[in-house]
Amino acid sequence: MNSRQMEACADRLEEFLSKLLRHVGRSERRHHGALYVQGLLLDGERKSIEPLAQRLPDGNVQALQQFVGQSPWAWEPVRRLLAEQMEEELLPAAAWIVDDTGFPKQGHESVGVARQYSGTLGKVGNCQVAVAVHLATEEESVPLDWALYLPQAWIEDRERCEKAGIPKDTPFRAKGELALELIDHLLEWDLKAQPVLADAGYGNSAEFRQGLADRHLLYVVGVESNTAVWDRPTQRVQPRRRGGRGRPRRPYYRSEPQAVSQLAITLPPDRWRTVTWRQGVRGPQQSRFAACRVQPAHGHAHDQPELPLVWLLIEWPREVEAPSKYWFSNLPEGLSLRRLVQLAKLRWRVEQNYQQLKEELGLDHYEGRGWQGWHHHVTLVCMAYAFLLLERQRNKKNSASDLA
Repeated sequence: MNSRQMEACADRLEEFLSKLLRHVGRSERRHHGALYVQGLLLDGERKSIEPLAQRLPDGNVQALQQFVGQSPWAWEPVRRLLAEQMEEELLPAAAWIVDDTGFPKQGHESVGVARQYSGTLGKVGNCQVAVAVHLATEEESVPLDWALYLPQAWIEDRERCEKAGIPKDTPFRAKGELALELIDHLLEWDLKAQPVLADAGYGNSAEFRQGLADRHLLYVVGVESNTAVWDRPTQRVQPRRRGGRGRPRRPYYRSEPQAVSQLAITLPPDRWRTVTWRQGVRGPQQSRFAACRVQPAHGHAHDQPELPLVWLLIEWPREVEAPSKYWFSNLPEGLSLRRLVQLAKLRWRVEQNYQQLKEELGLDHYEGRGWQGWHHHVTLVCMAYAFLLLERQRNKKNSASDLA
């Protein structure tokens, strides 16, 4: 956004920010919060504080650093207000998308930084990793809440945690646990529950899927090709005692589960359908899919309770030799194959989110090292992103009105 475009929407931006920043405290904090968001919106390669401040007529590097890094304003109420507003604006809502993204970093002092796998990098690298939940429609999506992942090595180094400002007694949480906590926030904020979408990094976890089911949430989540299932409801068999002598035999199953990749290739040809899930800029997005009911076999060898039946959705493009993707879903029976596919494929929108958040708004440009500053920066970037999204919607409506 250049200065001329900024000036054209100045009144709308001021109204938007005045609502969201009312909980940050006294007037100078609200002023610096508004300046920071303006700096994020203005064109420029780097969105760290020094170059950001230089683009602002009254930008003060020290004041902005203090506001983002040290000022004790709570980010949760701001995120809640933003989430409530975007839920009202993005209609009809289709899903909550769980995903994580990496923030490449140099050194080892920035909060949560470690050598760890990042999908952003596509490999192990020195980075921070954050989990987010996004609200998505068929056409747009916006992040609602974030959690910074802290590797076990950080949690065990209390001195390091204290130096970074991490709250005392913060426990280690896996990414799936962080995602469920974020979803709890959205439910506590009285947002309307949506089907949850996630990739196999989350869907492989029976605990994550059960956590969603315990919260009465529907889901469509990726799973890996070696995930074991039964193709019909199965229960353990209790062996009969032999006259009370000898050690009792363990309960057992009459059949062994099979990998979803094995099940897929046994499905008859008439189970496969070509489904178009959306119209893309290069034409219809379509592939070949099948869906069947299965019982996940997680823990079948460890006396864990049997899991309920779910949908197994399989994608097998005609031009490849083997099925390419798999999903589990607890959506109700009777659902159309096309609806399952539409939800499974909606998760791609978060990649657009991250691209714009990073390339245009500097999501991963923050150079501070502390816990509080990271959360402040991410919150303010999301405000800038939400405003841009609302401006796009407004321009679309105006263009449609002009053509009417």
